[in-house]
Amino acid sequence: MAKQWWKESVVYQIYPRSFNDSNGDGIGDIPGIIEKLDYLKELGIDVIWLSPVYDSPNDDNGYDIRDYKAIMDEFGTMADFDTLLNEAHNRGIKIVMDLVVNHTSDEHAWFVESKSSKDNPKRDYYIWKEGKGDGPPTNWESAFSGSAWKYDETTGEYFLHIFSKKQPDLNWENEDVRKDVYDMMKWWLDKGIDGFRMDVINFISKDPRFPDREVHPGKQYGDGGKYFMNGPRIHEFLHEMNQEVLSKYDVMTVGEMPGATPDEGKLYTADDREELNMVFHFEHMDIGGGELGKWTLNPWELTELKSILSKWQYALEEKGWNSLYWNNHDQPRVVSRFGNDGEYRKKSAKMLATCLHMMKGTPYIYQGEEIGMTNVAFDRIEDYEDLESLNMYEERVNDFGEDPGSVLERIHHRGRDNARTPFQWNASKHGGFTDGTPWLTVNPNYTEINAEEAVNDPDSVFHFYKKLIELRKSNDVVVYGRYDLLLEDSEAIYAFTRTLESDQLLVLCNFTGEKQTAELDDFSGKQGSVFLTNREGQVVDAEDLKEVELEPYEAMVFTVK
Repeated sequence: MAKQWWKESVVYQIYPRSFNDSNGDGIGDIPGIIEKLDYLKELGIDVIWLSPVYDSPNDDNGYDIRDYKAIMDEFGTMADFDTLLNEAHNRGIKIVMDLVVNHTSDEHAWFVESKSSKDNPKRDYYIWKEGKGDGPPTNWESAFSGSAWKYDETTGEYFLHIFSKKQPDLNWENEDVRKDVYDMMKWWLDKGIDGFRMDVINFISKDPRFPDREVHPGKQYGDGGKYFMNGPRIHEFLHEMNQEVLSKYDVMTVGEMPGATPDEGKLYTADDREELNMVFHFEHMDIGGGELGKWTLNPWELTELKSILSKWQYALEEKGWNSLYWNNHDQPRVVSRFGNDGEYRKKSAKMLATCLHMMKGTPYIYQGEEIGMTNVAFDRIEDYEDLESLNMYEERVNDFGEDPGSVLERIHHRGRDNARTPFQWNASKHGGFTDGTPWLTVNPNYTEINAEEAVNDPDSVFHFYKKLIELRKSNDVVVYGRYDLLLEDSEAIYAFTRTLESDQLLVLCNFTGEKQTAELDDFSGKQGSVFLTNREGQVVDAEDLKEVELEPYEAMVFTVK
């Protein structure tokens, strides 16, 4: 497998609105990011993935873009961005931008023209259809609840919006749309950025038949995902994007791809297909869901988590490349979801980090993950800001008559604001995020969980992540070694090996709050020297790896001899 810088990198995602506020208006900004670059340099990351900072009405926290070549006023200026790019590069840190081209804002100049008349030259930049009877063209549901179509009285037709009503979908069948998008990408790459994270990029090709879908019990609309995820021309479009733009620069690309399977992941990321470097899939994030998707709080099983992650590891072993993540701006905090955010917060955060970073692929750290930030449980729906959560609450309470408390409980566990509460820098007011009033309330536990405390504590989650990154940079087996799952049926221990030529690592992670024994008959008589552990107190090498005792939420990584 060819060596590449993006395979050997560790990426840190910044959600600008919640990272660091430099001017006291309660909103994180680009100068605030610049102030914290030395913190990221100390952590050791190689790449910043910057969530959208483009000009936007901010209906969906910046994922509704009004002008791709301008910076949102709240975040600063283009001069600020240029300074950020230069200062990051001076520290050896690359910048990857969010590319949001499945849709634009309804305030984008293209859409303003498109909706003005049926014969406008930009009309076909978006997906317009006549209604069916008294209703929309299809019964598809928007990802943010309600119909995926909105009627526009100016021309008497509906436009498609898979997300918010203010996020009309672009028509990628139109060659002019694709050319304009490619020109915009070149503009940013010529400025010096180092790649793109592509928002829901596998949604850009829609099935031209636009069929209805079955409506399940308890739902008002059908799930049209089959007809807009991984659509008929998606590989053609991405290959064209690669040939026209990406192949001309030394950049990193990752496509966010809900609904993608490992086989599809291989098609998207295999070198010889010339599409993308890696994809974000959501299978491991979707466990525990049910009839209401993520809002159904079913128990999750470790065997299912292992099965999903291993399936992707094996599928992309020879061709393609994995992205590794537990958290992002759309997901709850991993220590609250798969760990223990109470008694064992630090230990389980370190265990989860070990499990992820020891797999094969490029690891992503989401801001605050490296200090063990947790979910938040606000008492009132009014304290939440996320459009998806607010729409779900209104639908379930008002349309279906559900108990507000039970709906709020779902938001506590799975809502996107769990990831979006401001970064906790220190124990001062608002966690040191702002001198003003934060746009979203800071998690009240900032007095105990904050970056200042973590940096000053050599046994903190921060220093554990720092060590993980250092080990990755100095051991090719961590980056390029083959992955093999062990103890497949264990509901307590996630165990696997990484093997590169004569080097082998044995990774053991206890996902429970009880002591566990890893019984590894195949390792009988083999010795293990400690490569990494979150064990507190004295750590000794293993004389025989046949049986390894693990404390609650303990992670042990051995070099096998």
